[in-house]
Order: sequence, then structure tokens, then C-alpha cells
Amino acid sequence: MQEHSYITIDDNLDAEFSIPYLLVQQGIVFDYRAATTLPAIMNGLPRNAARPGLSVTMLLFEALPPWGAYLVQQALVRLLGLLGMYALLRQAGLRRPQQQALAAALALCWALLPMYSMYGLSLLGQAGLLLAFLALWRGAVRWWHWAIIVGFPLWSTFVFVGPFVLVALGLLMLWDWRTAGQLNWRLVAGLGLLLSMYVVVEWPLFYSLLVAKQFVPHRLEFDMRRLTPMGLVAGLRSSAQFFLFGQYHASRFLRLAALLAIGAGVVLAPVGRWPVLVRRLGVLLLVLAGLALFSGFYPQLVAAVQTRLPAVGAFNFGRFHYLTPLLWFAVLALALREVPSRWQVGLVGLQLLIGLGMNPEWLNNLRELAGRPKSNEPTYAEYLSQPLFRQVQQAVQRQTGLQPAQYRVVCLGFPPAVAQLNNFYTLDSYQNNYPLPYKHRFRPLIAGELAKSPTLQTYFDAWGNRCYVFSAELGKDFRVGAFQHRVVQDFTFDTPNFRKLGGRYVLSAARLAQPGRTGLRLAGVFTQPDAYWQIYLYEATQQ
Repeated sequence: MQEHSYITIDDNLDAEFSIPYLLVQQGIVFDYRAATTLPAIMNGLPRNAARPGLSVTMLLFEALPPWGAYLVQQALVRLLGLLGMYALLRQAGLRRPQQQALAAALALCWALLPMYSMYGLSLLGQAGLLLAFLALWRGAVRWWHWAIIVGFPLWSTFVFVGPFVLVALGLLMLWDWRTAGQLNWRLVAGLGLLLSMYVVVEWPLFYSLLVAKQFVPHRLEFDMRRLTPMGLVAGLRSSAQFFLFGQYHASRFLRLAALLAIGAGVVLAPVGRWPVLVRRLGVLLLVLAGLALFSGFYPQLVAAVQTRLPAVGAFNFGRFHYLTPLLWFAVLALALREVPSRWQVGLVGLQLLIGLGMNPEWLNNLRELAGRPKSNEPTYAEYLSQPLFRQVQQAVQRQTGLQPAQYRVVCLGFPPAVAQLNNFYTLDSYQNNYPLPYKHRFRPLIAGELAKSPTLQTYFDAWGNRCYVFSAELGKDFRVGAFQHRVVQDFTFDTPNFRKLGGRYVLSAARLAQPGRTGLRLAGVFTQPDAYWQIYLYEATQQ
């Protein structure tokens, strides 16, 4: 299906795609100088606020169009995840010859989990990384174990998984030290190598944090008290979600197969095996329950201390949930060892169905192939609508003679990443990290709409990763398709401040009923048969 595939949109196409594409296009992949910016985003997003250049993901974006880089990365990540999990299970859990098929089936379940492949091996690569460290622990290390440790930071996202993997492996080292009575220097060397590689890969991040602070991040204004429901019940509810489903960035899937396997193992195993089961599975379940409680109550912990330590909310230390899918598969594998083969087939089949059934890319592509797509889930080609946005650029050039780099736009009713991937320069964007002063400069543009909606006001002021042009009438609908024919009756927009920021055009997926009230003039309406959007082009008039 190539570019006509469905690719996850939320926190993916609308956030992760445009940065590597623009870094490559503008030739600043490895330009880490403090003064270097990405001019197509937010009037110059600091280069060091974006992902590092030294990664396999960036290499793929250098070599392929964005959709090609994504599909190749997904295939490679899933293949390496399958191989890593199979090797781990064969060496550390399912070692008998008759367990080979079970190990292969579980590895397939692991490789087909729903996950964000734009984060590379952050999730599925953990099995291979653990395999390498177990080899160091046992003294059976080969050159390729060291290669895995070197490669993991080159294809994972440090802020999502790096610190938490390092902590977990550090605890393994300390536990071994305590039980063996001496320090395992191979584990120390492995941890040192992993950390060193992360420092090399993420040097711009470490340099800006530890050596020369280049900008004040907007994340310092995160307000967990406004963003998160407070109280015991809310925390327990969130903890239950983490325990039973996980978190969507770190593979959201129902843990039913593992829980049923535990039950079957306890019921079907001989009584003499119960102490072993309780010792092995009980410890893992306690760890998983503890991580779920920590992640569930973490926002409330941050809210309690954030008034005294504002910086504590800037980094999410609750992301230990990235480790839980691997732990659940360890539980599943250990429990399946205790049940007959017919139970194994049923439970592995259940896990496979859960993994595929909760994978939106799999389901939506099946719908595409069946000719029954969801109306609000466009394919990559429909989402980007390149011929449509080419029309818009050509119209602007005919009217003004300006190229995209010579003017700035904002987007209403659709993600700015769509415009960025079509080579527009946007004042708005979805960014996990950008300068706090820019957020303050941007806010007057949307202050009128925020005043109409307490929900949007909290969404921007207490979070603000989506530095968007909002409409209270549209709410959080950032995907207004052409088929919806949405009309915004009362749109409040600070056009003078928009012009001061260099803004000239508002690209809107919804029609504005009274654009003149806010100093906007309709300059064109654009449609394409295969485009998901209909674009209304509004020019900011001189005031």
C-alpha cells in the first residue's frame, strides 16, 4: 500500500514526522551549534530541542521519503524485536528442545504488539538488550552482545526509555553484587558502555542541560494539579489502567493472556511446583503492581512538590511503564511452562489476537484493504494531501510572488505538521520541548478563544505541547475533514500580534463565518478529490 497505508496519526504523524524530515531537508542534521535553529517551525525552533542526528531513524529519513522511512523502520524494528525475544526466551526461560515452537510463537506475539515505531527499538529492542546483559552476567559474552549494547542508544529515545533501562540494569548489577559477594565488572562495563553511547548520541541534550543552558523550556510551566485528577480513587483508577493495559506510547494491550496463564499454571501445576511458581511469578507481579502504582500516582506526587520545585515536572520520571511489556512477557513465558501444550496454544493465540486487535494500524489497514475505511482515519497520502497544499502554495505565489520561506502560516482545524511536511513555515507546532518565551509570545494570538473555553485554557497554559491556534467551537478536534463542512461562527484571533510574529496566512480546515471581524480576508478555497482536507486560505490584512 506504500503511501496509501494508514499510519498512526495522534502523537505520531502530527508530531514525530516533520522534525526528521525538516532536519534533513534543511541540512542541519548534525549542526548542534547553539545558534542553529529550524526556521520552518515556530520562527526558529532551537536545533537542540529536536531529536539527535546520530540515529538510525535519521539515516532512514536521509535515504527515503518520510512514509518509506516509517514503513522500513517499522519492518526492521519488528524483525529485530522478534529475533531478540526469540533468542532471549531460548536462553533464559524456554530452553528445552520441545519449547522451541512456544518461544517462536511468543516472539511473534512480542513483535506484533501495538507500539510507536518512530521511537525505534525503545520498546521491542529491550528483549535483545536484556539478552546482552544476561550474557555479561553469565560470562558467556560474544562480540554481538557488545554490538547490541552499542546499537540500542543509536535506535531508541533516551527521554522515554534510557534512564529507566539504566536504573533497571543497575539494580540487576547491585542484586548480583549482593548475592555473589563481588562486583561483576562485565556488568559494570556494559552499563558504562550503554551510558557512554547515550551521552554521545544525545550530546546536544546533555550539553544543554549540564553545561550551557541554551533556552528555558516551556515544560517548566507544566501544572500537574490542573492536568490530573487528584485523590486516592483517581490514583487507583490510573494505577489499574497501567497494570491491566499499560500506556499507549509504551504498547497498550490487555494483559489478559498473562493473567489467565498464571491462573492456569497455579491450577494445573503439581502441588510441589507451587512454591516455585509463587516465588518466580509472585515477585514479578509485585514489581508490576509497584510500577503501576508509581505511574498511577506519579502525577499527584509531582503536583504535591511542584510549587516548591517547578523543574520537577519538566521531565517525566514516571516512564518506568516502558519496562512493563517485557516483564509481562516474562510472566507469560514462565506461566506457560507449567501448562499443557493445548493450553499453551490457546493462550498464545489469545495474546496474538489481543496484540493485533489493539493495534490501530493493523485494523485500519485491514479496513483500507476491505474498502471500508473509517471516515476520520485518513491514509498517509490523504492526510498529507500534497496536491492540495501545492495548490495553496501556487495561489500564494501568484498573488504575492512569495515563496513559502518568505511568509509564515498557522493552521486551524488540522495539525501544523501537515503544513510542515508540505514545506510551509508554521508559527504553530506540536513540540515536546520548545522555548518558554515563545509560548508567551504565541498566547495572545489565541487568548480570546482560550477565554471562551476553560478546557482549552488549561490544555494550553498547564501543558502547551500543542502550541496551536484553537477555536472554542472546534474544541480539541484537530482533524476537521472536508466531509464535515464545519463552520466556525465566532472566531477570535489577534491579527496584529500575528503580523508582529511574521504571520501572514491562516490555513483553516473549517470555514470562518465572519473572518473580517478579526482582520482576516478569504484569499481562496481549495479542494482535491483524494484529499482529506478542504483548505480555506485567509490572509491577515494590515491593521
